[in-house]
Amino acid sequence: MTDTPLTDALAGRGRLFGFTTGFWLLNVIEMFERLAYYLVRSVVAVYIMQADDPHGLHFTAAQKGMIYSLWFVFQSILPTFTGGFADRYGYKRSLFLAITGNVIGYCLMATQRSLFGFTFGVVVLASGTAFFKPALQGSLAQNLDRKSSSLGWGIFYWVVNVGAAIGPVLANVIRHDYSWQALFFTAAAVMSLNYLMLFTFKDFQSGADKTINAGQVLVRTLRTLGDWRLGAWLAIMSCFWLMMYTLWDLHPNFLTDWNDSSGLARFFRDSPLLPDKWALDTDRGPQVPQEILMNLNAVLIVALMIPVSWLVRKMRTLESMVIGMGMATVGILVAGLTNVGGIFLLGVVGFSLGEMLTGPKKNEYLALIAPRDKKGLYLGFVNIPVGVGGLVGSNLQGYFYGNFGEKAILAQKYLAEHAPGAGGWDGRLGSLDAAAGVARTEAFLKLQQVTGLDAAQATTLLWDTYDPHLRVWLPFAAIGVVAIVALVFFARAARRWADMDA
Repeated sequence: MTDTPLTDALAGRGRLFGFTTGFWLLNVIEMFERLAYYLVRSVVAVYIMQADDPHGLHFTAAQKGMIYSLWFVFQSILPTFTGGFADRYGYKRSLFLAITGNVIGYCLMATQRSLFGFTFGVVVLASGTAFFKPALQGSLAQNLDRKSSSLGWGIFYWVVNVGAAIGPVLANVIRHDYSWQALFFTAAAVMSLNYLMLFTFKDFQSGADKTINAGQVLVRTLRTLGDWRLGAWLAIMSCFWLMMYTLWDLHPNFLTDWNDSSGLARFFRDSPLLPDKWALDTDRGPQVPQEILMNLNAVLIVALMIPVSWLVRKMRTLESMVIGMGMATVGILVAGLTNVGGIFLLGVVGFSLGEMLTGPKKNEYLALIAPRDKKGLYLGFVNIPVGVGGLVGSNLQGYFYGNFGEKAILAQKYLAEHAPGAGGWDGRLGSLDAAAGVARTEAFLKLQQVTGLDAAQATTLLWDTYDPHLRVWLPFAAIGVVAIVALVFFARAARRWADMDA
């Protein structure tokens, strides 16, 4: 049968604005998945461990670090292997499996409050995402070539951040007007929309050998990872994404504990164009919720990602990543070393520009150096830096923030060291409750009662006494600097490797 414009469109091969219709349909699927994801991810750190959230789980920083490390292992390291399976068994089949895992995972997170039950829900969600990422990105790679690659991946990254920009705004409304449970169920409903999207196009052929079995797929994956040059690049990028995900996953708690955004809150309240929920009354006066402050990152990417991708379209991907990593590191230092809302937003501008020069380029780099029949496999590897960086970083976050950064813990330390009759604390976190004479969830209130300070003054006391900003953020920024230096050397060496120079 002769192909017609209609059959081409239904198969995803028609053209629209210089790209295939399949490219655009895949981007819509990605947007729904990211919208559901950022509905949850933008605020779930507060739900998991914030000591003063009355409806949260009140897990410790170490327990949150464990949950997040498993999230990264299943979501971002598992695609190392699921990418090859997507090439072999079909992208649409993998997407259907992924969507189902995501929906079940969100429902479990809504209903489980024990450490094991909630963590199991996270693992189910992350496993679904592990099948989603390489299947979606492998399909996308089959719709791009070298000429359209930079702009295409830039558009893809832009679409990701459309979901990332909308998600926190909706999360802000849902968790305050309804409940945490409603938030998770809403994410499941949004993800379910992708079942309908699967009917809009035919599967894209990977070009991979369809006769090999699962064991052979695994061997092929491990053999490809045996290239030391690819392994070195993945290790360098792991250090960078360790730093970046620390910012995204730790700042929700850091901002809630320490940041004074009262000036911004008053500005928001005086503006007739901004929602009331963007300035909430707290024990420290009106403050801007952390998800709204952090959301400037996604808004900037939505506004600037495509122009930036166009400007750097002729730049070597490795050079773009070096510049981006430098800008991101500076931005993270500015954002992390302040407790003033306006200065934090300046840091967000810096690391957002750095992310725009680095994030899509890592996808583009692997897509360009991948053989045609290994697109899904290589784009499964793109998740390794996120997974390894997140795995190590989450546990480091648990240690640094749990020991030196969390306001509730520092309130306990202050009581144990300075309250009348203090002096019996042995320096171990496990003995803080007894030494401070109060549980972690009540420690900050007890500190105010003992010192006679209000919440804002007590926060300043702890900030000045323990320097949580320096002890938490400087170690992670140092890791970013190491990654930058290493990538400079790798980029120079790659000029001698025709198959790695892109």
